[in-house]
Amino acid sequence: MTDMVSPPIPPQRSRGWYKRNEIAVTPWLFLLPGILFFAVYVIIPIFQSFWISFHEWDGLGEKVWVGTGNYERLLGGDRKFEVSFWNNIKWLFLYLLAIPAGLFIALLLNQTVRGIRLYKSMFFFPFVLSQVVVGLVFSWFYLPREGLLNAILGVVGAGPVNILGDPTLATYGIIAAGLWPQTAYCMILYLTGLNAVDPEQIEAARLDGAKGWKMLWYVVLPQLRPATFIAFVVTIIGALRSFDLISVMTNGGPFGSTRVLSFYMFEESLSEFGFRMGYGAAIAVVLFFIMLFFIAYFLYSMYRDEKGAR
Repeated sequence: MTDMVSPPIPPQRSRGWYKRNEIAVTPWLFLLPGILFFAVYVIIPIFQSFWISFHEWDGLGEKVWVGTGNYERLLGGDRKFEVSFWNNIKWLFLYLLAIPAGLFIALLLNQTVRGIRLYKSMFFFPFVLSQVVVGLVFSWFYLPREGLLNAILGVVGAGPVNILGDPTLATYGIIAAGLWPQTAYCMILYLTGLNAVDPEQIEAARLDGAKGWKMLWYVVLPQLRPATFIAFVVTIIGALRSFDLISVMTNGGPFGSTRVLSFYMFEESLSEFGFRMGYGAAIAVVLFFIMLFFIAYFLYSMYRDEKGAR
């Protein structure tokens, strides 16, 4: 019997670089268009704002280098900037009320009763409205004579109140208008998070005797941290860049009392008596750092809590 000779093994062809790294590279190819758009329309404009803030520029002519002159003017007694800054602080802290309010409504609507979908739709409705529509609705609501608010106050015997015409009340009236759709947004976030709560943990906590606030604080809320994070970030950003409602309801009045940093930036940069792009860019930089501080602090707090839980 003759020995069978096995056929020669053909040499293996070397695989290309992409084939060797296909699993690692393919996700980046899908992300590349989004990264490019984000870089062109977000990252690069941020650095351009920093650069413009060191110049005096009307948007068309030559830029004139002024160094930190715009920032010195901001911090050197600009009354409009002070009013805008403190109004932004009011917006920030009062706007955060949308988060516990949204959580409360979500817990209320997280039931399996008849007609619950209709109730959810009614509570979600404000979020689909534009800020302009919300501003118009609340402007009519606050009217001194014909407004529904004063009609309600008249029923209980209280006198008419001109919310938007009173410098001490106008900012709070606009914030209340902004809380209406923002609460609906937080409610949707928490409803989505409640659907992902582990029912086994709920049952185990019930067997251990947990109920009411203890169940909410120690079992439910820890599982809602992702929703809480998104709610905080979106609410903080929304509070600090508030512009639409102010423009529609008071246009910064009365007597500039409702002006915020984003609206003041618009006035200095693009309004009829503005076109001071360098000064507007300096306001934008200050607003950017305020927003960055609060978001970074919240991220650090979440990281510390997650690290301590491990």
